[in-house]
Amino acid sequence: MNSQGAIKNLSNLRRNSEEVAALLKQLSHPQRLLILCSLAEGEKSVGDIERACGASQSAVSQFLKGMRLEGLIVARREGKQVYYKIVDKRVLKLIKSLYFIFCK
Repeated sequence: MNSQGAIKNLSNLRRNSEEVAALLKQLSHPQRLLILCSLAEGEKSVGDIERACGASQSAVSQFLKGMRLEGLIVARREGKQVYYKIVDKRVLKLIKSLYFIFCK
């Protein structure tokens, strides 16, 4: 690789490392990880998430709102129910990998 290629590669690595660091910061709360692990199985209602995580409705709603605003998850309303799912495929792969490494 020539010096121009090395400089371009370093620039890409820097940009990607900043993006990954920001994502890991978003995931760095145990309750967020529990919610995302639950959602890695597929779309779930708030009630389903509450039961899966053993957390109160207000706590789960607060975390869901933050993750929705950050673009990690999306919400879909069906009547009175709101369903959530992971929208970023990279996040889904990462959560599944973390689950496989730490929870199996």
